[in-house]
Amino acid sequence: MIDKHQGGCLCGRLRFSTEGEPERASVCHCRTCQLRTGSAFSVSVYFRIVKVSVLSGALLSYTRESESGHRWDIRRCENCGTALFWTISGYDWDGLIGVAGGCFDPPAFWYSLTREVFTRSRAPFCTIEVPHHLETHPAHAPRHPDPPRLDGSGA
Repeated sequence: MIDKHQGGCLCGRLRFSTEGEPERASVCHCRTCQLRTGSAFSVSVYFRIVKVSVLSGALLSYTRESESGHRWDIRRCENCGTALFWTISGYDWDGLIGVAGGCFDPPAFWYSLTREVFTRSRAPFCTIEVPHHLETHPAHAPRHPDPPRLDGSGA
């Protein structure tokens, strides 16, 4: 039997379904994720794109380029603005889509976290129990600096 999980946005208009186990699930403390979620970190659950289906609702997209030159395409509910999905070009994410871990229906948090990345910008009150803790991301290779509000240096 293939595991299927459903979830959605805050207003309930956008509903989605995932199929199977995620490729990975992690916590990210990068400034993009902090600003995307409005929180200290994001819980990111990655699936093959073909394993995620939008069941109802409409999405709006926002695209930005990271300091490493990777393109983030962040998709959110057009009504309430909940950021549910994102794709990132490059790194080791090609063919994967990130799903906001808190958007799954109960029982929420059914997946196992394996690592936290960008601990350089982790809030001092965060203690996450995962096997691997990384200051940035293994493929992080800045080509140009981000402004101080985004670089995670605390400057």
